[in-house]
Amino acid sequence: MKKDKKMIILFLAPTVLTLFVMYLYPVARTFLMTFFKIGSATSPVSSWDFYGLQNYIGLFQSASFRTSMMNMFLIWLVGGVITLTIALVFAMMLTSGIRFKKFFRAAIYLPNVVSAVALATMWIQYVFNQDYGMLNVIIRSFGGEGVKWLGTDMKFWSMLIAFIFGAVGYYMLIFISGIEKIPQDIYEAATIDGASKIQQATQITIPLLKGVTKTNFTFWTINTATFFLWSKMFSPVDTEASTIVPVIYLYDIVFGSKGNNVRDAGAGAAIGVMLAAIIMIVYVVMNKVLKDDDLEF
Repeated sequence: MKKDKKMIILFLAPTVLTLFVMYLYPVARTFLMTFFKIGSATSPVSSWDFYGLQNYIGLFQSASFRTSMMNMFLIWLVGGVITLTIALVFAMMLTSGIRFKKFFRAAIYLPNVVSAVALATMWIQYVFNQDYGMLNVIIRSFGGEGVKWLGTDMKFWSMLIAFIFGAVGYYMLIFISGIEKIPQDIYEAATIDGASKIQQATQITIPLLKGVTKTNFTFWTINTATFFLWSKMFSPVDTEASTIVPVIYLYDIVFGSKGNNVRDAGAGAAIGVMLAAIIMIVYVVMNKVLKDDDLEF
């Protein structure tokens, strides 16, 4: 028995050590940093100045941070409703027995295979371009005037549309995996009872997808909280109010930005902790609102 315990400890030791070094220590250090004034992320602990809750207070006093939080909320709420709704509709269509479903599934998921940088570039150069972009070409063909899609007023919504286009296929596949687990006997019985496809979707499919819906909401929240690349692609030179999100704000204050050499790693750590807390809150709320029941498979 003693030899077995030693072998168990021996095998577990590398995993436990890796978990501590790669996860627990960075998380604890980041949380601790939020209470100190720190010039650089690599500054030794001896140079940290205790700052209390001022990092959190200072963030909410910053107009740029409040704007970034509002942008993230709009991406989460508006983008989430549109993305998950379209993904669910596509999933139900592709599991309804339509022809060429494998082709349509691959076509809808294809944007997830393409590099996000390439996808963003395609939208910026070939769809939203004011001179020769596809949208303005269509508008001009009907006698209208080209819209400045990448202007200050429209840039946020243009970025959100492009992001949604690239995200729908991913969430669609998750919904499909949930729908395919629902026994066909239920649908056959509903058909015999005279239920239409819409009634089957609203009274059978959607209620039995609570667990999958919670998963998608959680993943969407994580993707929204870590929204970085698309913002950088649509504002590559300077950080703009129309595209700034908390992760971009974090990057700017930790590593500096154009015209601003002041660095504050403590405030950056506070942003990271706040984003993690938001994800946890959404997860807990989703578990309370979308409770699993005995009918779910």
